[in-house]
Amino acid sequence: MGNPKHTEVSVARQSPQRPDADEPELDDTVDAVEPEDADTDEPAAAPDRSLWEAVAIDPVEIALPAGTGFTLRAYRPARELTPTDVAERDEDDPFLARRQVIEEEEDDETVVILDEDLAEEFAESDEEAAERRRAAGDEADADEEETADEAGDEEVPIFLSHKGRLLLFKTPESLVSFIRSGAPNDLSQLDSWRELSERVEPADIAPLDEDTYELDLVVENLRGGHDTWDPTLLIEAGEVARDLSYALRLPAVLDMLSAGSSLDDLDEALRASVNGGLGGFMGRRRLKKIGAQTASLGWRTIVGKISAVVDWRD
Repeated sequence: MGNPKHTEVSVARQSPQRPDADEPELDDTVDAVEPEDADTDEPAAAPDRSLWEAVAIDPVEIALPAGTGFTLRAYRPARELTPTDVAERDEDDPFLARRQVIEEEEDDETVVILDEDLAEEFAESDEEAAERRRAAGDEADADEEETADEAGDEEVPIFLSHKGRLLLFKTPESLVSFIRSGAPNDLSQLDSWRELSERVEPADIAPLDEDTYELDLVVENLRGGHDTWDPTLLIEAGEVARDLSYALRLPAVLDMLSAGSSLDDLDEALRASVNGGLGGFMGRRRLKKIGAQTASLGWRTIVGKISAVVDWRD
C-alpha cells in the first residue's frame, strides 16, 4: 500500500482531461501571469519643502468645531514685525463696545504760602528729590532699553491674518489663489512674501504632521477623563493656541495659558508624563490632581475665543 500523503499530492497535480477534438487546444507554453507583489509598491515621495525653506514660512492646518482650514505661519524677531491691527475687530466685539473708559479726575491745585527760609529749604529739598528721580529714571530707562532689546530679538509668531482675524482656507487652491491675489494681509510685510506669491502651487500646501492641529478634539478628549487624555493632542493644541493668541492679540487667551495658570500646569504635567523614569511617573501623578471638568471648560473658552476671530474663506 502506497504512501497516502504522496498519493494525495500526485492527484492534486494530475493534468486536466484533454479537450474534445472539436475544441481548440490550450497552449501549455504560455506562462501564467504572476500577481503583482504588493510589497513592490514604493512609498509616496515626500513633499518638496524647498519653497518653504527658502521663504521661511510654513503651511498650517487647523481643525476647529466649524471645520478644517489651511493657513500660513512664520516666526520672525519681534522688532521686524508690525502687529496686526485689531481696532476694527474690537469695535465689532459687543463686550468691548460696552466697556467705558474711566478718566481719573485731577486733584485741585493747592497753594501753600511759606516764609522765605522754609521756602528756600523746601526748594533745596525739591532739587535733591528731582535729581534722585532723574538718576532713578536714567537707570530705569537703561533697564527698559535692555529689556526691549531682548524682547525685540525674540522670535514671535505671525499668521496669515488681517485686522486681527485669522484667514483660514478650506482648500489648498483657495489659499494659493489668495496668496497670488495681492490682497492685504499681515504676512505681506515679510521680505519673502513676494517670492512665495510667485512660486507657490496648490501641491505645495502640504503641512507637516507637527504643523497640523486638531483643536476640535481637545474639549471632548479632556471630558473623557484622565485615562483617555492624549498628551500629543493637548500639548500641540497648547502650542498653536499660544501662537494664535499672541499673533492675533488675544490677551484673555494668553492669560489663561500663562505661566502658573491651571492650564499651564496641565501642559507641564502632560509634557512630564510622556517622559520615562521618575519624571514621567511624577507627571502622571500631577495629572491625576487636575480636574477634568475645569480643564475642559477652560479649553472650551479658548477654542471659542479663537473661533470667534477666524475669517473662513472658501
